[in-house]
Amino acid sequence: MDETSDGVTEIHRDINNLIADLEIPLTDWDDKWLDVYLDISVKLLDISLAFTSEIRRLNQSHLLLQRVLHKLESHSPERFMQACSSLDSWRQHIGTKNPRLETCHPILHSLVESLNLPKVKNSAKGKVLVRAMYGAKVAIVYICSVFAAALSGSAPNLLDFSVLSTLPWASVFFDVQTTVNSEVRKMFSCGKFTGLRELDAVDACVKTLYPLLQDGFGSNEGEWFQNSVWDLRRTAEELSQGLDNLLKAVAGYFKIVSTGGYALLCNLRTSVGVPNSMLGRKVEEQALR
Repeated sequence: MDETSDGVTEIHRDINNLIADLEIPLTDWDDKWLDVYLDISVKLLDISLAFTSEIRRLNQSHLLLQRVLHKLESHSPERFMQACSSLDSWRQHIGTKNPRLETCHPILHSLVESLNLPKVKNSAKGKVLVRAMYGAKVAIVYICSVFAAALSGSAPNLLDFSVLSTLPWASVFFDVQTTVNSEVRKMFSCGKFTGLRELDAVDACVKTLYPLLQDGFGSNEGEWFQNSVWDLRRTAEELSQGLDNLLKAVAGYFKIVSTGGYALLCNLRTSVGVPNSMLGRKVEEQALR
């Protein structure tokens, strides 16, 4: 998942670089271009905060797993029952819905509804910029919808939307969207509650270990039990590391989006001496939409 987040960051960084490379004079800028850029930036900042909230919530479950593993170091039946209780707490924590994550779907849906390719007159550079921002918006919004579905364990968070058929990459996007959405929905229909591979691996270990702790285990099951504990320890560490990497990737994306939008506005301001008050109002207008 962190590779996906890195991909989104690269797309946004490429747009920022393109804007700088095109060096479009302020007199050629259309308010609609700026509105498109700021609209998606502000809303994606909200989505990034929601993702960060959920990743941190999932990472908190690592403490519960560490408590389980600590109790399993003893062979005391009482400790095993305490470990069972901690596993119950882990299951409850993982299964709890995050209200902040639930806000992603309406935000992404609004971005899809505002998806359009503004007409550009008398500006070849403007046409390049608008087409690039359209493509970036399509890619980022779709990837974020897959991300939201994976984190929430909810297929309805996936988006199905069309793009302009005249674009050379339209058919490729449709094929990718169809394939990925089909696979994700198939995965959830099989009973998986998450799209995170590492979390699913931990859940599988918990399902194996829990009945052994509840029912007790004989001497012939000792090795199987120890292997189950080892698997839980390994997968728990992999989950923790994966979530840490994912959190860093989302934080990096948040920084790219927030600094990119402000740098763009600052460049426009300094080129013609636009007051800071006007700069602030432009950002506020997008944040209130």
